[in-house]
Amino acid sequence: MRKFILLILLFFAVLFVFLSFSELENIIQTLQSSNWIFLSVAFFFECLWLYNMAVTFGSLYRLVEIEEDRSHLFLMATAANFVNVIAPSAGIGGIAIFLDSAKKRSLPTGRVTVVGVLYVLYDYIAFLCVLSLGLIVLFRRGNLSAGELTASAILLLIATAMGSILYLGYKSYAQLGRLLAWAIRLLNRLARPFLHRQYLQEEQGHFFAREIAEGIELLRGKRGQLVWPFLFALNNKALLISVLAFTFLALGTPFSVGTIVGGFSISYLFQIVSPTPSGIGVVEGILPVALTGLRVPWAAAVLITLVYRAVTFWFPLTVGGVAFRILQRQPGQEKTALPE
Repeated sequence: MRKFILLILLFFAVLFVFLSFSELENIIQTLQSSNWIFLSVAFFFECLWLYNMAVTFGSLYRLVEIEEDRSHLFLMATAANFVNVIAPSAGIGGIAIFLDSAKKRSLPTGRVTVVGVLYVLYDYIAFLCVLSLGLIVLFRRGNLSAGELTASAILLLIATAMGSILYLGYKSYAQLGRLLAWAIRLLNRLARPFLHRQYLQEEQGHFFAREIAEGIELLRGKRGQLVWPFLFALNNKALLISVLAFTFLALGTPFSVGTIVGGFSISYLFQIVSPTPSGIGVVEGILPVALTGLRVPWAAAVLITLVYRAVTFWFPLTVGGVAFRILQRQPGQEKTALPE
């Protein structure tokens, strides 16, 4: 079964690259004409971003009292990013990487699920802080439209919903269990015409809610430790902003801090709320328009977008594909030390 799933994911990966072949050709041509010193620095900051992801997950694992090897966290984080791109599933595919590793070593899956939800929530909150500055820049330059406001509202709604689910589990696992059971009934109703059977059992929702509640319970009395993942999440955004700044330098385009913050905010916003995986096709269309509104020449804006996406999308995708393959070849490991 595992080999079959691997073959499906590899098929999607090849199909994804094939469909994006024309964009890859344009990116290669643009990279060849860039300043390699500044471009190398941009790739260096992107490598720091990948490493910082593992550090962020490490801090969250410690919150739920699981000790995990940082190199293994790096492999799981980058592989999860790869799976989310080639087989988009609203983040479920990526979380499955962590859950699969937890099951192999008999780690509590409820705690690992809490880690996955917290990571996304921290990421959204940190970005909302940056986004507020970006929206101010766009407003002051007369470039704020209903599209940006609507996308921002959607992001805020998603973050609020995730936070509410965690809070519900914090207050009462029984209420969370009822919510998950309702979601399972809805999923079964939607899947029944295709599967002609129940896809999931309602009891699984209550059991999973109990596991999640146990993971959330471990967060009590750790207010000081809850700050660190947020700081790491902010650092993630600072690293990506640095990548965009050095992309401007690599192409010899003048910029201001407001231009970088505004451009990054639009790029990351539509990367999240876009219906396509990691905003592929959407970000490439919206970012040049946004940069032009921020007084960047159109030709330069298009080149900047291609290089920035090469560094922040195609490079991590390649690293994630390698990490995914390494994880698939690893045998089951012994249980990681788990404090009582």
